[in-house]
Amino acid sequence: MAAVEVAAADDETAFAVQELLAARYAIAPADRTTREPGEPGVRLRCFLDLRQEPRS
Repeated sequence: MAAVEVAAADDETAFAVQELLAARYAIAPADRTTREPGEPGVRLRCFLDLRQEPRS
């Protein structure tokens, strides 16, 4: 298992990165991003299982 935190400029970019990861690995996807007050951009955390094949 691996936890991946994506820092991106916006939600669209963060979810696009998550989709790229999902194409290669089995993941537990995030359904929302988080924002830090006063900080630019968003963060998204998802979890990868490197031992399993991605779902089709």
